[in-house]
Amino acid sequence: MTQTQTAQTEQYLAAFEAVEREDRARSPEWLRDLRREAMAAFERLGFPTARRGNEEWKYTDVRPIARASFALPDVGTPQSYDLPPSDLEGAARVGIVDGRYSPDASHTAPLPGDAFVGSLAEALATREDLVREHLGRHADFQGAPLTALNTAFLHDGALVYVPDGVVLQTPVHLRFLAANGQPRAVHPRVLVVLGAGAQATLVEEHADLASGPGFTNAVTEIVAGPGAVVDAYRLQRRGAEAYHVGSTRVTLGRDSSFSCLTLDVGAALARNTLDVLLDGEGASCALHGLYLAAGSQHVDNQVRIDHARPHTTSRQLYKGVMDGRSRAVFHGSITVREGSQKVEAHQEDRNLLLSPNAEVDTTPAFWIYADDVKCSHGAACGQLEDEALFYLRSRGIDELAARRLLTQGFVDEVVALGRSPQVRGLFQAQVNRTLQGFPSLG
Repeated sequence: MTQTQTAQTEQYLAAFEAVEREDRARSPEWLRDLRREAMAAFERLGFPTARRGNEEWKYTDVRPIARASFALPDVGTPQSYDLPPSDLEGAARVGIVDGRYSPDASHTAPLPGDAFVGSLAEALATREDLVREHLGRHADFQGAPLTALNTAFLHDGALVYVPDGVVLQTPVHLRFLAANGQPRAVHPRVLVVLGAGAQATLVEEHADLASGPGFTNAVTEIVAGPGAVVDAYRLQRRGAEAYHVGSTRVTLGRDSSFSCLTLDVGAALARNTLDVLLDGEGASCALHGLYLAAGSQHVDNQVRIDHARPHTTSRQLYKGVMDGRSRAVFHGSITVREGSQKVEAHQEDRNLLLSPNAEVDTTPAFWIYADDVKCSHGAACGQLEDEALFYLRSRGIDELAARRLLTQGFVDEVVALGRSPQVRGLFQAQVNRTLQGFPSLG
């Protein structure tokens, strides 16, 4: 690690030591060991700011995050907040405000069986064996510095546990809010465990209630047992000065399925990493994403799928709409391991550039070590077609309205892939609001 990188980690090391002293009596020894191991990894790795040796961060500059001075994470008593109501009526809701579980922002009705939706800190006291079995065991931090940083500051977050055969009829709303408007670094953690044949719908939302800079570094681990079904949604609508980094690791058992619809519309810099391990025959995943950026926004999606077993299936469709001087990065990699025959994997990333100053870097990658597979990928970037614009204008539609119609048609394909009508409506409304604010469409 260079001298500059060492200096960049000093504030986090000091914060870690202060938090550990305060938390000594609260956490079990195994969790403290995990945190210390993760902090050692972060010290060794540092922020991925160097150009050489950081291929995964080649197109995303995190120096503004590394150089900024953020307040210490708060592990004391949660504050009370006057929060707006949730947009998802009837959902089991877990509110994480400024990195801490907030009873004011949470509401969970009685759940079937032995299901649990609530505070991760509470679960450490009541379901320690379950948490210990999975927490930090799926999201590897030895080669991922920001996952290591999150794990080092792992004190609170959310646990969703659905036992064998239990079906949650209402969505689980994981609501992450920044409320105080101060430059604070928070590291929320989510653990989702579904037993055999269990089913759940998850909605993960990241938003700001007050303007100002801030750094959120979130990690989610999802474990689906044999035959489990996870329908996941993620909405990131942070403020214009926020930095947002999120990492999700999904492990799928035999015949389980995972679908995910992601919408990114906020933050000055947003980076999302989604890793899916298909670790049982018959497992499948369908990953869909939409990112909308304007001004000088930067959004980076890293999607990695590992077909570790034969007879597994994956599909990806990501789309971006870029305006102003915004920049998008998409990297999609698919690995088919040796012996994983009869795999089907398809990947597609398409981007619409509304401004000549917008930029997209898209890099699909395949590593295939089996010979009986069906795999395909495609990537495209372009502007609105002149022929389509001419056709609409010839029908009496003015140019601005024609641009809006074509852009709306481009994004609607992704939103329509959401299985939940309630969540799909929420996403569609957010897409409409965001596109209305784009200079090229206003």
